[in-house]
Amino acid sequence: MQIIMRNIEKLTLSEMKDFLSGSRQIEWKVDTIEEKYRLIDGVLCRHKYSKLCRKERGTVRTFLEKVTSTSTSQMTRLIGCWQQDRTIKRKPVKRPRFPYLFGQADVVLLASTDVAHQDLSGPALCRILKREYEVFGNQCYQRLSGISVSHLYNLRKSPAYLKQRVRIEPTRGTPVSIAERRKPDPKGKPGYIRVDTVHQGNKDGKHGLYHINAVDTVTQWQVVGCVEAISEQHLLPVLEAMLHQFPFRILGFHCDNGSEFINYQVAGMLEKLFIEFTKSRAYRTTDNALVEGKNGAVVRKHIGYGFIASEHAEQVQKFFTAYFNPYLNFHRPCGFAT
Repeated sequence: MQIIMRNIEKLTLSEMKDFLSGSRQIEWKVDTIEEKYRLIDGVLCRHKYSKLCRKERGTVRTFLEKVTSTSTSQMTRLIGCWQQDRTIKRKPVKRPRFPYLFGQADVVLLASTDVAHQDLSGPALCRILKREYEVFGNQCYQRLSGISVSHLYNLRKSPAYLKQRVRIEPTRGTPVSIAERRKPDPKGKPGYIRVDTVHQGNKDGKHGLYHINAVDTVTQWQVVGCVEAISEQHLLPVLEAMLHQFPFRILGFHCDNGSEFINYQVAGMLEKLFIEFTKSRAYRTTDNALVEGKNGAVVRKHIGYGFIASEHAEQVQKFFTAYFNPYLNFHRPCGFAT
């Protein structure tokens, strides 16, 4: 049984004993700790806790612990406070407050100094602040001249400093573990192809189609494909069909760092075919120079620079497969004896 009692401090000692001996539960609603202390203070004052015998004190203590859901150690402390001052009050919060050495004006001055010197390191800027005051006699830097390096970095992170400075950092590339970054070494064997894409321009807000150019490093066998867009949905089927047009087994696949090829879908397809996947190195423009030269000498020369809408990609792909690729490899003179 659950009873809500509102005037608990008016209970007698016999009623407290009856409550403790029974199995009933009392729910005492309290909003603040001050009300809880007020209840304990009222019960102790009403029953004159100091003049009670030991057994009666135990009854009052156990009753208060059960009603207020207070631990024995905490109740002992509260009763001790009441016996000393005849009142129970909540202790005020005492947090140490350190004085501010640097105000709003100092933070603004620090931000302007950082702008002038383009964000030097902490030790270098501390030296400049000290010289501004001691050597050049600028009184504005009097407080900042004695700042430590660690606290200077703290001020740089403060809201007052960040309101003065708006830093725009360039986008940093995320390293991708797809493909090996090196130049392929075919060692005179066919099957190591270089791949690149050629865009056929934009017009009136419409995107043009993309050509996929693949050239073998040793034999110069070339296969050109066409896709509507360089996404996995359009690229993978055409790329797989292009690999089947080479008259030898493909051993290596090399491309630049474009996301149309450097993705998990293309890497998974090449892994199933046991094809080595490599990509160009940074600041090495010759790693993929072969196919770059074929883009201009073959694709641009025969297809041109004019806009071709993306909806014609399927027809262009059929033209490449049936006519253009056989012409490049069987009917166009491209090999010379040395």
